[in-house]
Amino acid sequence: MSLVFAGICPHPPLLIPNIGKDNLDKINNTVGALKQLEQILYASKPETLIVISPHGVVLYDSFLINLADSYQSDFEQFGDFGTKLKFKCDFSFIESLRCESDNHQIPLNITSEPKLDHGATVPLYYLTQHLPEIKIVPVSYSLLDYQTHLKFGEALKDQIFNSNKRVAIVASGDLSHRLTKDAPAGYTPAGKEFDEKLINSLKNRDLDGLLKIDSKLIEAAGECGLRSILILLGVIKKMNYQTEVLSYEGPFGVGYLVANFKFK
Repeated sequence: MSLVFAGICPHPPLLIPNIGKDNLDKINNTVGALKQLEQILYASKPETLIVISPHGVVLYDSFLINLADSYQSDFEQFGDFGTKLKFKCDFSFIESLRCESDNHQIPLNITSEPKLDHGATVPLYYLTQHLPEIKIVPVSYSLLDYQTHLKFGEALKDQIFNSNKRVAIVASGDLSHRLTKDAPAGYTPAGKEFDEKLINSLKNRDLDGLLKIDSKLIEAAGECGLRSILILLGVIKKMNYQTEVLSYEGPFGVGYLVANFKFK
C-alpha cells in the first residue's frame, strides 16, 4: 500500500529506564525525541514495522531477515530482569520480500531466532508503546558495499509498495563511539567530524556526499549505524521528504541521533 513512516533511532541499553536510571537525565534530549518519534509513528497507523539492526547476525555477503513464529526480548544481559517484550512476525511480507530480493539480484538469507538483539529491541521499546498488535520484520545488514545496501533498500521499497499494508521502517544505529576522552572506544576528533558530515548529508538530502565520506574517517569514527541508514535511504531516496533531526547528543562519548523523515 504505502510507506507511512521512516526514522532513525539509537540503541544504547541505557535508554531502558531500569538500566539507565539516573543516567537517563544525561540523555534527556534523546528520550524526549524518541517519545516524539513514537507519537509520529502511532499517528501514521502502521501495520508492519521493519527494523534494521547492526547487532543481529551480520553476514559478509548477504543480508539477513529473521523469521520466527514470534519474537521475545529482554535486557537480562544488562542487569534488567524485569523488562520483557513480545512481538508478532509479518510472515507474508517476509516471504514476498524473498522473491523481491531475487528480482533485484540481492543476496538475502533467512534465519529463525525468536530472541531479538538490543539493536532492535531498544528502539522497539519506545516506538511500540501504543502499538501492541504491530507486526515486525527484523533485518540485519551485511558487509557488502554501500551501493548494495542502497539496492537492498530499493528492493524493500518495491515490496512495501506492492503490499497491501501500511509499512514503517526504522534504521537502528549509533553514530561515532569515539566522541570524548571517556568514550568506550577511546577518543578521536574523527568522531565529531563523521557525525557532523552524516547529519549534514541527511539534512541536505545529499546522498552522494554521504557516500563520499572517506572510508578512513568512517573507520576511525567507530560507528555502527551507517549501513542501517543506507538501507533506509535506499527505500526513500526517490521520494519527496524532509529530514527532521529531533535530537543529537553524545554525553557518554557515543553519538545518539533521532531523526524523522517527513514525507510531502
